[in-house]
Amino acid sequence: MTGIEFSGVYPAITTPFDEDGSIDFATLRENVSRLETAGVDGIVPVGSTGESATLSHDEHVEVVEAVADEAEEIPVIAGSGSNNTAEALSLSQRSVEAGADALLLISPYYNKPEQRGFVEHYQTIADEVDAPQIVYNVPSRTGQNIEPDTAAELASHENIAGFKAASGDLGQITEIVERTRDEDFAVLSGDDALTLPMISVGATGTISVSANVEPERTCAMVGAALAGDYERAQALHHELGPLFRALFWETNPIPVKEAMRIRGYSEAHMRLPLTRLSEEYVEPLTEILDDLESDMVHEEPPVGVGN
Repeated sequence: MTGIEFSGVYPAITTPFDEDGSIDFATLRENVSRLETAGVDGIVPVGSTGESATLSHDEHVEVVEAVADEAEEIPVIAGSGSNNTAEALSLSQRSVEAGADALLLISPYYNKPEQRGFVEHYQTIADEVDAPQIVYNVPSRTGQNIEPDTAAELASHENIAGFKAASGDLGQITEIVERTRDEDFAVLSGDDALTLPMISVGATGTISVSANVEPERTCAMVGAALAGDYERAQALHHELGPLFRALFWETNPIPVKEAMRIRGYSEAHMRLPLTRLSEEYVEPLTEILDDLESDMVHEEPPVGVGN
């Protein structure tokens, strides 16, 4: 699948596990089908939300294969980053061979490279793997920020097609949008609470955690914003606001896995070192989900949103 626009809602999906820690592929496929039916614009497996850090490389590829096999009409954007450039290159090649249409590459963590190291890391992979690639900046997890100069330089590479922004710095994100407008390059939100503000300054969509639980409403919010209906988008943003905040009460994906358990979509089993959501949060999370269900004011998403 070529020519991906990277516009709309792309759920960063969880990896469901059985009680013994093995991957629950049946539930994984059910969740992909559910999200595609809900109208999302693509699926993002084996990222941070997919607990990729606890998957072996072979498991990583098996998840990508299962998702690519189940997703019928929408692109699969596989997480394939690493703090080891050779490892990220290998995972990227294997993910494309497994059926991924595009790649999401977290910036190298722990090593804390200089900005020139980021450029060489991403360009090395983009030179070798002929697939659209999204640079992922999340300094809270990696310990280092990708600066606007670096993002602008990377945007000129034909295979580097986008930037997932999860820095929380709207000023920096705005600068990246401004400096890449002449490139075939999309800036996507990596923080549900900032998706609407980011679209207002030129972002084209979101790689979303909340869409695992509320895909229709997330699609409606993003679709309204992209269509310029900010009154509708703002109303949906505020409806979803309590969920946006709740999903980060503890480390992602702990809360979203519990939310999916509450909704009956999957169990909430984690792989260590992540653990189940603290008991004190379960009841308030349940109340937020109940409120969203009782306040279903869904309209048809605006034309051109979803699939």
